[in-house]
Amino acid sequence: MQVAGVRVREAAGLRRRGLGLRRREMVMGYVMLSPWVLGFLVFTLGPMLASIWFSFSEYKIVQPPRWVGLANYQRMLSDELFYKSLYVTVRYTVVSVPLGIAMALLVAVLLNQRIWGARFLRTIFYLPSVVSGVAVSLVFAWIFNYRFGILNYILSLVGVHGPDWLGKPQWAPWAFVLMSLWGIGGNMIILLAGLQGVPVVLHEAAQIDGANAWQRFWKITMPMISPAILFVTIMSIIGSFQTFTQSYIMTGGGPAYATLFYLLYLYRNAFNWFEMGYASALAWVLFVIILACTLLALQVSKRRVHYEGG
Repeated sequence: MQVAGVRVREAAGLRRRGLGLRRREMVMGYVMLSPWVLGFLVFTLGPMLASIWFSFSEYKIVQPPRWVGLANYQRMLSDELFYKSLYVTVRYTVVSVPLGIAMALLVAVLLNQRIWGARFLRTIFYLPSVVSGVAVSLVFAWIFNYRFGILNYILSLVGVHGPDWLGKPQWAPWAFVLMSLWGIGGNMIILLAGLQGVPVVLHEAAQIDGANAWQRFWKITMPMISPAILFVTIMSIIGSFQTFTQSYIMTGGGPAYATLFYLLYLYRNAFNWFEMGYASALAWVLFVIILACTLLALQVSKRRVHYEGG
């Protein structure tokens, strides 16, 4: 009986020490997380909650916010520049996102082949995506220059008179679409990783059954990399709706508001015209639009995206 009692006390002591160890580990975990939690509360959640309040207020920075209810949202209904900036952004998204993903997939397929210097080429194609947006905008402002730009010079070599890319409303949006292809390296790397995860045995079995290269790509490769395509699609849509630096640096929203992207118009309201309340309302409308596009993409993906083992 004494031995049994000793064993019970030892087991209870071990249980208490185990609980104490888990408690200390939990406390240390929270301590390690606290910088991120504090940063999120102070620099992300706090400003988001404040912007909700400001979106229902008239706030010109130099004066205290004044509650105006839905006035800022009602103002959008009669704001021509709101519709113009939204149209410019949506049109850019509709054109640049599919084109960018198609180009990224094409480059990924080419660089997935067994060729000499493939790793070096992958690095070369990826590097532009990490270059500063301001630097890229300044370089492309020179490339698209009507008088001495390198693009028009190359076109002149084949007898084509290049247009005023950034000076004409009909050409400026297309210049931004062409510029967007510069940064396909990030999506290319993600799609390349997806391609390298496709089992070779599936292609070999399909080839034995008589499937040609296009059939193998469409019936095997595309379904296998569809999760990666979904990811880059959602991220590209979010990025395109947040286009700002290019138009701010290169055209300032012109000519004739042809490159007045939504985020640039939001910025002008906030920091040029000090309409912080209206700018906050614009920001939340943008949030709802991006959320709706993301949910739509996820809904469509239920029929189009195939997960391994699903």
